Amino acid sequence: MPRRRDELTVHNERLKLLATSLNALGIGLVGFALLRVAVEDMAMLGISTLWWSLVAFALHVAAHYILGMLEKEVDDDRL
Repeated sequence: MPRRRDELTVHNERLKLLATSLNALGIGLVGFALLRVAVEDMAMLGISTLWWSLVAFALHVAAHYILGMLEKEVDDDRL
């Protein structure tokens, strides 16, 4: 049982990496969907801009959900 702390740390770090990746992908989609249109031509705003923005928001929400799966260390290590 002394290795549980290492497994827990690896698990948490992998979850944080996944959440960070999803959040970065969502930020990239916001840049693609909104900022590109704002810089090029505001008349290009349409349903595709809304769609990509919703996908970006969903990725951001998924990242928050994944961070909720982080596990805490239990203080019952009686060595």
